[in-house]
This record gives sequence, structure tokens and C-alpha cells, in this order.
Amino acid sequence: MKFVTAIRNEQHFIGLVKEDQVIDLSSLASIKNVDLPATLREAISLGDVFLGRTEKLVSMEEAVKHTYLLSDIKLLAPIPRPSKNVFCIGKNYRDHAIEMGSEADIPEDIMVFSKVPTSVIGHDEVIPSHSSITAQLDYEGELAIIIGKTGTGITKEDAMNHVFGYTIINDITARDLQQRHKQFLLGKSLNGTCPMGPWIVHHSAVPNPENLSIVTKVNGEVRQNGNTSDFIFDIPTMIEELSKGMTLEAGDIIATGTPAGVGKGMKPPVFLKVGDSIEITIEGIGTLRNEIVE
Repeated sequence: MKFVTAIRNEQHFIGLVKEDQVIDLSSLASIKNVDLPATLREAISLGDVFLGRTEKLVSMEEAVKHTYLLSDIKLLAPIPRPSKNVFCIGKNYRDHAIEMGSEADIPEDIMVFSKVPTSVIGHDEVIPSHSSITAQLDYEGELAIIIGKTGTGITKEDAMNHVFGYTIINDITARDLQQRHKQFLLGKSLNGTCPMGPWIVHHSAVPNPENLSIVTKVNGEVRQNGNTSDFIFDIPTMIEELSKGMTLEAGDIIATGTPAGVGKGMKPPVFLKVGDSIEITIEGIGTLRNEIVE
């Protein structure tokens, strides 16, 4: 199952993607008096109840009247306004840690920072260049985990039971701000610097999230070509470490790190400019596309 948050005729809705079409679950639920939350984040918190209601809705005869071409709707980020910052795992690929410094930069313990909710945008939305603030805008293609079940002190053995699904994040970063402020939050959180989408793929459709190819292209040129099998810290470890003394809630988002090939790691560095198009494709998930604008 692929779930989206979308707009049609100025109406927001939760949708289920079927090939090149999307079923408007929100409209169907309304006319059939099926209890469905207003947002995908809230729906995710229902767990299997949400999946059961989805199956019921799409099996109805009326579903065909509430099915549209993807090209006729506007996709938003699957979770347009997260309830808290997006968790981000830093330097989780060995080669990326080295390209950003040296082998001494490979972390021995998990490294975590965050991006604020106002940085989130969707597929095909534009990324502001923020040229008055930064001259070093960079890309980072990443697999993102969507938490489906709230928990604290989650063990590695139980961690995958807390995963609802997966999406793609472009961790756009102002490298000069990151360096100047000696921390990550400001350089990672400018408006529009957390493209996410195009949808959330339920975990049942991604049997092995730690063996997925991830490719980032800038203007059609391959810049990153990695695989999640190269994680330093695997998904159960990420969830266990984050949930130690801190509650992970349904709808929380964890970006799992980026492979080598970022602009800053090139010799000389090559940063994003107005007009650049970035496409991130992750096997089994899809393609997230955005463009830099002034």
C-alpha cells in the first residue's frame, strides 16, 4: 500500500495509490460514514485498524467515482506538518563519513540531529535557494522510516514492529551555516529544505529495507549511488537508541542517513544553484523530485 496526502479542488485528502491513480479515501469515508481521521499522521496512529478501514473503502463500488489520475492531483508531503522535528541520523554510511572528513569521522555511536517541521515540503514542490543566507546549498538522498506504534525503551528485537512504512527525504543542507554555527539545526532547517515523498509505502511492501538501492541525480547526472545495506547503524539500532528515555510516537519520522556523493564531497565542491533539479530514487519506494528556485 502507498499512502499520500493530496489536494484536489482545494480539498485535502488521504489517498491510496494504485499504479497511476489515487483513491480518495477521505471522500469515501465521508459518504459511507467510515471513521477516518483528517490527517495521514493521525490515521497511522490507528495501526491495523486504519489498514482494515482502507481495505473496506477501496472494495466499495463507489470507489471508482473517487479515483483520480495522479497527474490530476497535487501531492503534498505525506505528513505535511510533522508533530515534532524530523529525526536525522548523521554519517550513517562509511564512505559519506570519509568524504566529509576522514576515517576518523566514522562514528562509533549513533549521531542524531533534526530538521524542524516548517522545513517540510512535498514532491515537485520548489526548494528556495535562500541565496541571501547561504551559498552552499547541498543535497542528501535518504530513506526515511515512519513510526507506526508509539513506544519508549523499544528493543532491537521489537523495533520493526513499531515501523509503519517508508518514504524518501532530501536532507537539503546549507553547509556554510552548518559550519559557521558548529551544529546542524540551522543549516538543516531553512524553509523548504526537507522535501519528502512522494508517498509512504507500507512496510509489508518493503520486506528488506536494508537492501535498497538509492540513487540521487542532479540535472540527470548521477551523484549518489548507494545501498541501504551499507548502513553503519541498522534500523533496529536507530529505533532502540532514539527511544531510550524518549518516546517515539506514531507518525514520527527518522531519516536514516545519506550515501557518499554529496556536493560538498566533490573536488572541488559543487553546490546547488537556481534551476537545478534533484531526483532521488529508492528501490521499492519511488522517486522524489524537486527544483531549486530563487
